[in-house]
Amino acid sequence: MQRRSVLTAAALTAALGGCAALNTVTSEVATYGDWPAGRAPGRYAFERLPSQQARGARQAELEAAAASALEAAGFSAAADAAQADVIVQIGARIGRAEVSPWDDPLWWRWGGTYWHRPGWRSSSRAAYYVNFNAGGYTRYERSVALLLRDRASGTPLYEAHAQTDGATVGDTALLAAMFEAAMKDFPATGAANPRQVSVQRAP
Repeated sequence: MQRRSVLTAAALTAALGGCAALNTVTSEVATYGDWPAGRAPGRYAFERLPSQQARGARQAELEAAAASALEAAGFSAAADAAQADVIVQIGARIGRAEVSPWDDPLWWRWGGTYWHRPGWRSSSRAAYYVNFNAGGYTRYERSVALLLRDRASGTPLYEAHAQTDGATVGDTALLAAMFEAAMKDFPATGAANPRQVSVQRAP
C-alpha cells in the first residue's frame, strides 16, 4: 500500500537545508496561456496569498528562488507593486510517498537482494534500491508553479508548472532550478505539454 503525505511548511523549511546540489536538474514542465504577441516581459512584483503571508520567511526564500528564473526570462523586479506590469504568484509543494515492494508485482523485478522499479534514470537508480528485508522506500515528489497576471486588469497571462521526483526532499537550490525550468521556454508558444526541460546547475 502506498501512503502519501504533504510536508507542512515548518517541516519543509527544516528539510530543505543541507541537501547536496545537483549538476543537472531535469523537470517535467507544462505551461498554459497565450502571452500577448509583441508584449515585452516588463517589470514584475510578487503577490502573496494570506496563507503565504503567514509564513513570510519561507515565502521570501521561494521568491528569491523564483526571481532568477523570471529575470532569465527577461523580467525585472519592480520597486513596488504599483510600478509592476505583471503580478506573479508562486508556490511549491513537496509530497512524500512510502512505497512497499509488494504494492504491484508488475512494477518490480527481483535483482539479487534488492527490489527495484524498472525505468528509473540510471543516475539516481541506486538511491531507490531497497533491501528486501527493509520493506519499502521513500520517494519525494516536488512541484513548483508560477502564475503571471496583468497588473492593470488582473487577467491571467501565463501559467507554468515544473515537477521532479527523487529519493531526497531537495533544497532551495533545487527549487530554483525547477523554477528556471518552468520559465526556460517563455513564452513557450506552441510548446508540447508536458515536456522534459533540463537545467545545468553548478555543483
